[in-house]
Formats: sequence, structure tokens, C-alpha cells
Amino acid sequence: MFEGHPKGLWALALANTGERFGYYTMLAVFFLFLQHQFGFSVGLAGSIQSIFLGVVYFVPLFGGMLADKYGYGKMVTIGILVMFLGYLCLSLPLGGGTIALIVMALALLFVCVGTGLFKGNLQVLVGNLYDDPKYSAKRDEGFSIFYMAINLGSMFAAAAALAVMDYVQKDFAVDKATSYHFAFAVACISLIFSIIIYYAFRFTFAHADRAKTAVAGAKEEVTEQLTPAQTKERIICLCLVFAVVIFFWMAFHQNGTTMTQFAEVYTRKTATGASSLMFNVWNLVLAILAVYGVMGIFQNKSLKGKIIALALVAGAGGYLAYSAANSADAVATFEAPIFQQFNPCFVVALTPIIMAVFSALRNKGKEPSSPLKIGLGMLVAGLGFVLLLMGSLDLPNPDAQTVALEAGTATLVTPNLLIGTYFILTIAELFLSPIGISFVSKVAPPQYKGMMMGGWFVATAIGNFLVAVPALLWGSLPLYVVWGVLIAVCLVSALFIFSILKRLEKVAK
Repeated sequence: MFEGHPKGLWALALANTGERFGYYTMLAVFFLFLQHQFGFSVGLAGSIQSIFLGVVYFVPLFGGMLADKYGYGKMVTIGILVMFLGYLCLSLPLGGGTIALIVMALALLFVCVGTGLFKGNLQVLVGNLYDDPKYSAKRDEGFSIFYMAINLGSMFAAAAALAVMDYVQKDFAVDKATSYHFAFAVACISLIFSIIIYYAFRFTFAHADRAKTAVAGAKEEVTEQLTPAQTKERIICLCLVFAVVIFFWMAFHQNGTTMTQFAEVYTRKTATGASSLMFNVWNLVLAILAVYGVMGIFQNKSLKGKIIALALVAGAGGYLAYSAANSADAVATFEAPIFQQFNPCFVVALTPIIMAVFSALRNKGKEPSSPLKIGLGMLVAGLGFVLLLMGSLDLPNPDAQTVALEAGTATLVTPNLLIGTYFILTIAELFLSPIGISFVSKVAPPQYKGMMMGGWFVATAIGNFLVAVPALLWGSLPLYVVWGVLIAVCLVSALFIFSILKRLEKVAK
């Protein structure tokens, strides 16, 4: 599973883990920070965050264009430093006046520009590692590992931010508004770790930093193999994939809008018995370790490795089994946003399983192509919303549910419905997102790799803007209409991919 990959993958993945931890630590509390620090309304704070999320995913297009000309590594380095300045500005406790507002706006600009220079170009470096024929067959696996690292960074981000804020409030008598700056300081520290990892192990991936003007002989050789017509066809095929990606993220990112609203209005916010264990992130970590242990037992070739894996399963699994057996009277009480922790946890847990399945299929010569995996991912995403639709059939529309909640007569569904939905959507994400990034790195014409990777993020940004569409339907309409729209979007996108499958597979050869 983790064998046979270039050494540079691990350095780039860990550098990205630190950067993503910082980004999601900042994002976890930024919405509330705007309200408590500046007194912004929910609407204004939401608008600022929405614009920020859109811009932060658009800028990689321009960051990629610069990298195609001046070098990927150079842009990654500048990006890290600019991002650090952004988080540093946010960590300064300047109050809620005009100067603080200007510094905050400047900080957001730095984070957007820094992310635009860093994120897409780091992924190009990963893809370049797999241009070596020695590793080319493991490109999809490599990006799956890289994607898992992203989610390792995000898995603990919210908990870390809240823990730091709680600590400084209690032990240092810091007021609530000021405590947010300490959370932003955590993002600064995480970027320092990213910088250290990136430079300490740069020798493992320095050869992958190929700018348009660098390694001229190799570039000329590649360019000669692609005619203008072939270059045009590759760009068109990537743009067709980007069109599908837009609608995937539109559906998937309902986790922050309609799915969170469903959790707030329709879902029981208590869990009892063994089910209560799922709402403690450390129990989820132990479950992940148990999964990795099981995989290690079957995949390790050495006896020592199998023994270590067995000990991991015995330790993590044993503790969870003991906790479950003694949790008959346990009750977990939680708030709606907690459901968002399941996606990154599922990503980390399911990645080795899905990789093992694809590896077994590859050994038999039956592994699906990358475009087919993307199409299957859209179908699986549709199934996730089918589950949510089935669980919503007997529920009243949102307006009626609100009235019932106020009257104390509302019917609430089990939290397992949303957990199951997140589980299915995570499988879809692992079929589509890392595989799609891998496809871009393979198909993009050499002289446009940075720009095409930036195009992936532009598609993500547009999808983020379209997230609002189901939210606009939320209200007096039945729930099946909201979920039905998302199901239709996923199915149509899957059919579109299948209709151009041969064309996409041809350019990927």
C-alpha cells in the first residue's frame, strides 16, 4: 500500500499536512471571529467568508501560470512565506477598530495569494514525481496518500483551535474576542513546521521542480511529442472534467449548509451506549489505527511488521471494545457542526482500503481507468443523497419542522442517518478528488501543468459558489426536492463522464 512510491511524496505530503492544518484551524473559527471581534451580522460575516472561499480557490489558476514560467518550487516557497504573513497578521490582537479591520483584510489577501502560489504547485510537484516510468503505475495511489495527508491536517484543526481558545480564556483570563488571535497563531506555528519539512527534505523532490525554462532538453523532447492538436485536445478534455468537478463540489460541500441545517433541525443531538463513542474524535482515531493495523497484518511481508500491526489492532481495538462494552449508560450530547468531523476521519480510514482494492484489481489487469473512477465517484455521491432522501421521506418540510420544534412535538431522526451519508460521500470523494488531481497531473500539457492544476481549483471555487443553490430551495419545499436536485446533478454528471469516457481514456494513455 505505502511501498514503491518516490521518497519525495512523503515530504510533500507532510508539508501539505501542516499547511492544511493551519488553514482549517483558521477557517474553523473565522466566521465567529468576524462576529465577536467586529460585531458583524451573521449575513455580513457569511458574505465575507464566502468571498474569501471563492477567491482562495480562484487564485491557484494565476499561481499555476506563474509557476509554469518561473518554477513550481519557487512559487511554493513564496506561497508559504506569504501565507505565514497572513496568519501572522490575523494573530495580532489589534481590537475591533479601523486599523484592525484593514489588517484583517490584508491578512485575507495574503492567505489567498499564498494559497494560490502554494497549493496547486505543490500538487504539480507530486505529479512530476510520477512522470518517472518507475512510478507511473502508482500515480493514483500516490495522490490518494497525498489526499489522506490533507485530511490528517484538517481532522484535528477545529479541535485544536477550540482547545487553545479555551485554554487561554481559563488560564490567562483572556476575553473571548482576543482568544481567537491565539487560534490564528496556531496556524502560524503549523506553517513553520511545513517550511522546515519542505526544506529539510527538498533533496527528495528537487528533480521534480521543472519550470518552463528549466531542463530545456527534456522539455523540448516532451514538446515534440505533443502536436498543437494534441495539446488542444488535452486541454479540452481537462476542461470537460473540470465541468463535472464543479457539480461534485456543489453537492459535496452541502456539509456546511443544508446538511448542517438538517443536523440542526431534524437530527437528534444525543447518542447513547456504544453509539456515543463516535462523537469523541479520539475514539475515531483509535478506530483508524485499528483499520491500519488490520491492513498491516495482511500487507506486511515481514514477521516483525505483522506483529507490530497485530499489536496495534489489539491495543486500539481492545480499548474500543472495552469502552463499548461499558457504555450502556453513556450519553453523548453534541451540536450540529460535529458531524463535519466524520468526513476527514473517514478519508483517513478508508484510503488504505480503497487503495488495496484498486491495487488488487490492477494486479489482475482490471483496475478502472481514472476517468471511469471519476464517473463512478459521481454515482456513489448520488447514492449518498439517495440515503438522505429515503431517511427524509416521512419528515415535514423545514418551515413545518421549525414550528414543531418550537411546540416540542418535532420528530427527530437518528444521527446515524447523517453519519451513513457522510460515509458514502467520503467514498465518492476518494474515487473522484485525488483521482481527478492525478488525472490532471498526467494529462496536462507540460508547458501548462501549473495552469491546468489551477483550473482544478477554479472548478472547485465555482462549485463552492453553487453550494448556495440547494440552500435557496430550503424552506417551504419538501426535503425530497432539495436532495432530489443533488441526486439529479450527480447522475447527469456521471452520465456525461461515461459519454466521453473513451475520449478521456485516449488522452490519458
